[in-house]
This record gives sequence, C-alpha cells and structure tokens, in this order.
Amino acid sequence: MKKRLGTIAAAAILSLSNIAHAEPSDFEQWVAGFRAEASAAGISDEVLDQALSGLTINSRVYELNDNQPEFSRGIWDYLDSAVSETRVRNGRAKFQENRQLLTMIDQAYGVDAEIIAAIWGLESSYGAIMGSYDTIQALATLAFEGRRTGYGRSQLIGALKIIQHGYASRDDLKGSWAGAMGHTQFIPTTYLSYAIDHDGDGRRDIWNNLGDVFASTANYLSVSGYRGNEAWGVEVRLPAGFDYALADTKIKKAVVEWAAAGLSSINGPSLIDGFDPNIRGRLIIPAGAHGPAFLVFDNFEAILKYNRSTAYALAVSLLSEEIAGRSGAVVAAWPRDDRPLTLTERKDLQQALKDRGYDPGPVDGIIGAGTKRALRTFQQSAGLPADGYASAKVLEALK
Repeated sequence: MKKRLGTIAAAAILSLSNIAHAEPSDFEQWVAGFRAEASAAGISDEVLDQALSGLTINSRVYELNDNQPEFSRGIWDYLDSAVSETRVRNGRAKFQENRQLLTMIDQAYGVDAEIIAAIWGLESSYGAIMGSYDTIQALATLAFEGRRTGYGRSQLIGALKIIQHGYASRDDLKGSWAGAMGHTQFIPTTYLSYAIDHDGDGRRDIWNNLGDVFASTANYLSVSGYRGNEAWGVEVRLPAGFDYALADTKIKKAVVEWAAAGLSSINGPSLIDGFDPNIRGRLIIPAGAHGPAFLVFDNFEAILKYNRSTAYALAVSLLSEEIAGRSGAVVAAWPRDDRPLTLTERKDLQQALKDRGYDPGPVDGIIGAGTKRALRTFQQSAGLPADGYASAKVLEALK
C-alpha cells in the first residue's frame, strides 16, 4: 500500500545505521517551514501547536528505514519468520475466534477471510505488536531528510488531518517506525481514504475495533482489485532452457500460454486442470534461477498494493493457505547458501553495472526494473542465467 515498509517485530533486531544526520537546530528550522506548509493545507494552529511543539528527531527511524526486513534479508529467512509454526497456529486460532465476523466481512467486500487474517498476522501478529512509535515524530523524522522525505511529508499532513477531523487524538497515533498504525498497519493517507466505520459508532477505529479493522482492510484490498474465491497464484516448475527474461517483469500471459511454454504446477493438478486457462498471470522468481518460481494472478497484485514487496505479498499468500487449512509450503528449495546483499553492496552492484556501460538507473540500492534489466544484459554477456537476480556471486562477477 504504500504503507508500513517493515515488519515491526523483525525490525527490532536490525543493526545500527552509520548515516550521519543533520543537527537538531536544522530540524527546528525545518519544523517551522513545515508548519507553514501544513497551515496552507488547512491544518489549524491549535492542532499544529499540539502536534509539533517540542518535536525531536528519532534516529532509530533512520536505522530501520535503511534495513527493512522484506528487502535486507534472504526471502527464505523472511518467510521462515512470516509463515512460522507459531504464526500459523495463532492464525488458525484467531481465525476460528473471529470466524463469524471475518465471514461477514468476506461476503460484504468480496475479499477472502483468510487473506484478511493473514495480513492481520503479518502486520501486527494478530494485534499483539502494533508498534509504540509516536506517529507524528516518526513521520517528521522521515520528512526531514533522507530518501523518503516526500512520503514523510505527505503522511505527516495526513496524520495531522486525522487529528483535526477528530478521528483520533494526538496520543492515539502510535504505530510503526514508518507511520503505519493499528492492527493492519494503515498509513495516514490510506486511513483517510479507505478506513471503514463497520459498526456505525461514528469512529473508524483501527486500533481497538476488529470490525473496523477487518472492514477497512477488506475495503482497501477490494478497491485494489482483489476478487474473492480467485487464486493468488501457484508454485510452478520451469522447463530446461527457460528464458528468464520472461520472469520478474510486467509480462502477463494466459495460463494456457504459460503451459504451452513448458510451465507446470509443481504440486497438485496441472495448470490447465487447476485454473481457468484464460486467467492471465506473470512469473516471479524471488531468489533467481536457482530458487522457486511462482505464477501469480491479479489477487497477488492487489496484495502488492498493500505493501510493494514481493516477499511480503508471497508471505501473505502462503500464510493465508495455512490459515485456511491448506498447505502453504514451498516445494522447491531456496538457495539458502546464498547471501543477500547489504544496502552498500546493492549500491556497489549498481555502480559496477554503470561503470561497465550498463544503465541501472539511480545508484540508490533499490533493485528495481532498471537495475534488473541492466543486470540481465550483463549476465547474458557473461554466460550466466539472465535472471536479473542481485546476488553476492553476481556482484563478485561484476567486480
């Protein structure tokens, strides 16, 4: 969504960032300038006085921003935690405990109850860990400097609007280091646009009211294109000599076309027998050519709008299967001997590509479409599988 960009429980163990940040006096000047911007956006002086007075930087926010677990850990490690036995066991228990309410929300919004429960489990461990960061302070810290100042400013304005409209008090606004709040971790602008007052009590309470929590989550997914009773995707086996340029792109094909290209379901019925042959999907290989492959459909894309991380969307999908009593186990082996690149190493890889004449786009440590495209071109020239996967081995080959 937009939303919180790291799992709260995992974030607590991340290492300290070595980035130097500006002096407190600079932050005070920034707050003064931001106050004028917020005032122009319609925020009252009373709310600004209450929210911004005595505000300070929280340096821990910068540390966590540079080490988001969805991006800084091997996907296999992330999934081990996200779909752990404990999370599955607790998820099944919470699902049964709230089955009537979840079923009601499922029927009202057309979003599968187990998907709502899985997002609840990933975002806050079913309400056990919603975060204790001061949302205003966290967002002001992000807005002040760094690579996400635009996000921070827009979300800070949103948080101030929540206070101004009386949806929540200044003290209520607690959540993750990235400004996400409540049981399913809505950022302020998402809250303003999609939060639902399910029980009609005049509040959209995503902190305490599970009806509001589930309805808000389902509403966001529904608007994002989720359709109930349709598959999120399936693990597949790729044929020998497969063209990896077809993976991890925007290329979508009908199931019948993927089957004709040699893809097969790795477990259970064939693709043609298991799915509507005309359903369109794209192929993802989260750990490159030496790891599992998945054919994903529109519901997976809707989950990605909740959090733009393939690891996160896959975790939600697999956890939902387990909560529903189906197997969410990945069959193919992950390359656990591989080592994920650090932020510095990802930047080194991009710079090495650039130095060799391949254009990865900005040297920012974000392995996006541009970097993958440049990496594939290099891999082809070096006789490597052109999967666009940024690994330590590829970085070594580049250097």
